[in-house]
Amino acid sequence: MAAERLKLYGYWRSSAAYRVRIALNLKGLPYEIVPVHLTQNGGAQHAQAFQKLNPQELVPVLVDGERIIRQSIAIMEYIEEAYEGAAKLLPTAVRDRARVRCLAQIVACDIHPLGNLRVLQYLEREFNTPQVERERWAQHWIREGFAAFERLLAESPSTGQFCEGDEPTMADVCLVPQVYNARRWSVDMGAFPTIVRIDAECAKLPAFANARPENQPDAPKT
Repeated sequence: MAAERLKLYGYWRSSAAYRVRIALNLKGLPYEIVPVHLTQNGGAQHAQAFQKLNPQELVPVLVDGERIIRQSIAIMEYIEEAYEGAAKLLPTAVRDRARVRCLAQIVACDIHPLGNLRVLQYLEREFNTPQVERERWAQHWIREGFAAFERLLAESPSTGQFCEGDEPTMADVCLVPQVYNARRWSVDMGAFPTIVRIDAECAKLPAFANARPENQPDAPKT
């Protein structure tokens, strides 16, 4: 299947969109970025035109011809199954695939949603939660999730140069944007040496470096 019309709707600092950019880069798939500004003028994700693409009013959304795929994990599984690409996001062995999915979902399902923009905005809007307390909230859930993630990496013989073996997978693709978030929220990463090591390995790869938020066309230029 040839990739000719891939469009990725996202926001430069969205962790979920960041994941998908890395995955598309690893697969060597060309794509057009369609920026959706999540904070400007009340948030472009709430506009009627975008609601037609995603009733959840969330990014990312991948458009492949007539197909519309939502949710970052589903998008990554889709491109893994639909396109051969230059890399494999999931290992071949069933048990290895299960481990990669587990690690990816710790980030995507348990850590990231609790510090997501709409959650922090709700805390501020409905409970008048000050900025410092919203920061503590985000830091807490990142530390909780990373503590478990670190143990799963450090205690497993399957951990190699990357989360699973010596090639990056969907687990690394999910981990790196969450590390970016952790540093943004000033989380002390000293307790997570394996995570820090793997993040550094990923940073050496163009697929990860080119997907960084500051390298996106909609990132602030100042």
